[in-house]
Amino acid sequence: MTLPSIIRRTGQVLGASLAFSLAAHAGYFQWEMVELPASSGASCGNGTPYRFFVNRTPFTSKAVVMFEGGGACWDQAACKGGTLLDAVNPDGIPTNYMSDFNRQAKLGLVTPFTARLHPLQSVQTQSWNIVYLTYCTGDVHTGNKIAVYDNVDPAQPLSYYHRGAVNAQAVAKWMANNLPKQPAHLLLTGFSAGGVGSTALYADFRETIKPRKMALLADSGPLFDVPRNATPEQAPSVLLHNKIRGVWGLDGPNGLVTKLIGKYPNAGTADNLGSITAGIGKIFPNDRIGYANFQEDTNFSAFSYQKFYPEIANAPDEATRLSLLNQKWRQEITPWIAQMNTQPNVGYYIPNKRELNGSHCLTIVTFGGTSILDKGLLSVGTFVDNLLDGKGTPIRAFEDNPTSQRILLRDWFADVILGDLV
Repeated sequence: MTLPSIIRRTGQVLGASLAFSLAAHAGYFQWEMVELPASSGASCGNGTPYRFFVNRTPFTSKAVVMFEGGGACWDQAACKGGTLLDAVNPDGIPTNYMSDFNRQAKLGLVTPFTARLHPLQSVQTQSWNIVYLTYCTGDVHTGNKIAVYDNVDPAQPLSYYHRGAVNAQAVAKWMANNLPKQPAHLLLTGFSAGGVGSTALYADFRETIKPRKMALLADSGPLFDVPRNATPEQAPSVLLHNKIRGVWGLDGPNGLVTKLIGKYPNAGTADNLGSITAGIGKIFPNDRIGYANFQEDTNFSAFSYQKFYPEIANAPDEATRLSLLNQKWRQEITPWIAQMNTQPNVGYYIPNKRELNGSHCLTIVTFGGTSILDKGLLSVGTFVDNLLDGKGTPIRAFEDNPTSQRILLRDWFADVILGDLV
């Protein structure tokens, strides 16, 4: 986006802001903090109350739910946070989360889906009811277990509440009771860890809220096709998948996987966490399901492999590390696409890369730099509109002939908005 276009967009934002202020009254067009009661079981990882945020409108029943991204943890150090791949918000969610620019939400500007008026990107859901489902449990929104970690300091073990699934399910119940009943349209979306969470919790939101129409856009949090008994050579993510099964309680009696497959046996198998990717399409054949990520994502691939493969963790230089990561990442994209192709209501959008955030996440800050030109697609925005308004099989696009892409926005803006985003 050029400077003149930024100026024009800013003028549009100011004008629309005035219109909204004239129409608004208490409770509308502003972020409302909702704190879930302890009786719901909801909690951040450090045991503090779980809080999420809602921005309502009186003009539509439609709603978008954004699952926040961030790192994850299965040991004492990572659960205390501090690095790109570690748990985000280890200190919990403060009441001023959406107004504190130093927090990941960045006033809602971190993604166009959570800004009423975004200076760089418009999307039709900006006029819908917006729910920002915060992330503070280190379990990609899927856990239901209290874990005790002592690998760093055995004398002071860390009790950590992996309550991501419990939190999300409680949010769905709150929405059913406090927002318009059976909304005309519901979009579930999320970036990074939120991409995983929006996929894994889709069925819960579908059945709890009962929208008349629903779609999924899971951004850069792929659940690859990984059988439990696969070898690392066959499916490199198997070491990660089998690790999180235990530490986050996915396979436990109250685990998300146990409950999901118990209720929807046709959705897939508990022996393959990635089977839900296509499984959502099976159990909800009238919904439109979409996945997006970059072929050269350096962040989620590091999360998936770096702690499990010494040759990557101990690579002699950065170029070697990135090359080893991408080899495994591309290996798993191929069967993932084949899996999605089995369901007619599942689509995908997979460009090669962009020079922003390690080619991680297509829907943060701006849709710029996400074109797939060899398929005639200018940005992921086309994919979003197709998921929301299209008919038949959603767009299926994989960039075969990559072009060099740089997003057209001021570097300072990208740096400030992104911060330490995963």
